[in-house]
Amino acid sequence: QVQVRESGGDSVQAGGSLRLSCSVFGYTDNRACMGWFRQAPGREREGVALIDGDGVDWYADSVKGRFTISKDNAKNTLYLEMNSLKFEDTAMYYCAADSNWYTLRAGNARYWGQGTQVTVSA
Repeated sequence: QVQVRESGGDSVQAGGSLRLSCSVFGYTDNRACMGWFRQAPGREREGVALIDGDGVDWYADSVKGRFTISKDNAKNTLYLEMNSLKFEDTAMYYCAADSNWYTLRAGNARYWGQGTQVTVSA
């Protein structure tokens, strides 16, 4: 049974930084595509940052230059370094994994975590 567990969410002031982590258990495909999504109250879930099996990444325009996604294949762990946080970054952040980039990119990944809350105060 695959389990996806996020951690690192917290409450911070605008301009601050956070590092989210996502550990995947029971799914050891080092070429899996993984990514971070977020959903704010009253809004649809959106892709934030994705990374494929070759390490090629993608970022939403709203986070480019501020967020960095990385993956430690040895630990089967995904990270999201978030800097210069803004109030509008406040959301529940979800980690997702799938063998297919396009499925992940469409938000239809096979495996999802329960989310970790990021709250940024203005």
